[in-house]
Amino acid sequence: MADRIPVDEHAAFVRSLLAGLGARPTERVALAEALGRITASPVESPIALPPFRNSQMDGFAVRAVDVADAPVSLPIAGEVAAAAGDPAALEPGTAVRIMTGAQVPAGADAIVPVEDTEPDGDGGVRIGSARRAGEYVREAGSDLAAGADVLPPGLKLASRHLAAAAASGLTELLVRERVRVAVISTGSELVAPGAELEPGEIPDANGIALAAAVRSAGGVVVHEARVRDAADRLRAELDTAREAEAELILTSGGISQGAYEVVRELIEPLGAWVGSVAMQPGGPQATGAYRGIPLIGFPGNPVSAQLSFELFVAPTLRAIAGLPQARRERLELAAPLVSVAGKRQFLRGRRTDDGRAEVVGGPGSHLVAALAASDLLIVVPEDVTSLDAGAVVDTVEL
Repeated sequence: MADRIPVDEHAAFVRSLLAGLGARPTERVALAEALGRITASPVESPIALPPFRNSQMDGFAVRAVDVADAPVSLPIAGEVAAAAGDPAALEPGTAVRIMTGAQVPAGADAIVPVEDTEPDGDGGVRIGSARRAGEYVREAGSDLAAGADVLPPGLKLASRHLAAAAASGLTELLVRERVRVAVISTGSELVAPGAELEPGEIPDANGIALAAAVRSAGGVVVHEARVRDAADRLRAELDTAREAEAELILTSGGISQGAYEVVRELIEPLGAWVGSVAMQPGGPQATGAYRGIPLIGFPGNPVSAQLSFELFVAPTLRAIAGLPQARRERLELAAPLVSVAGKRQFLRGRRTDDGRAEVVGGPGSHLVAALAASDLLIVVPEDVTSLDAGAVVDTVEL
């Protein structure tokens, strides 16, 4: 790869470097650990839903034929609660008090809601109106038959899906194994967020941001570290990532043209490419491998690192995880803008109330607050240096 390569060429190379991650193994996880995971195959319910005939209402279980001439009075032969046990069969000409969800006794074929009844004064119940057979009775399997699919494959599991699985009597699900990723921030100026800052130090924003981005795209972070600009320390963290069985390593910082570029120093002799992509922000980029593990190097500026992940790595991780890709739309500009010739600009922006795109902050890679206030990227082609308000631009949802 030559320096200042086109954005699309770099994106294609990263895709090819990560192509081996696509064939995912599967694993079984407990329901309590399955939130956000992706189902690997159709999920069958071993039981019918509901598993037995039950009452849709609090009221009385009756035979429809016994209330056909309502209003009528019937003796109360017993009570059925929503609890374990097999209720006695309903005798003709009687009613049984029943609770919502309770098993309907054999012989009963309708439920009279409690609000349509009143005591008859003799210990029985007065039924105010006739009921059809099947009224307010939930038949076994009326929601789902035993052996039917309760969840499809390729589904990102939300709480409602886990509820359906639990209702089906399942305790674990077969899911796609997530891509195992290591995230390493480099820079002697970096300290943990919240630490007291000495002169020249800054909080490490990339570690937590890239780890969160990996999880959002369906991956799992198996190693996270922050290292000073020392090749031996970086090598030790890369070896730890390998021991953690990372399948992908993401680094931030250390790939520019100055001194103390520790990532460049370590991986270039291993055959990695470290150069520049024709984009702003995020020009410096690196691709290679460390002991057989794909390694993608991002710039150290947090905005550049976040945009680089979103543009080059996130699409592959989302595709592997079965997640939807970031939405791309063409929107009108709310105001004019200027751009730099020869570089594809990814300007932070947001959608206005009237559905147009407006720029938030400037093009600088240090504007973290502007990125936080944005909900989309405005893409300006390399050969465009200015656009008028109303011009239609490509946008990428953040």
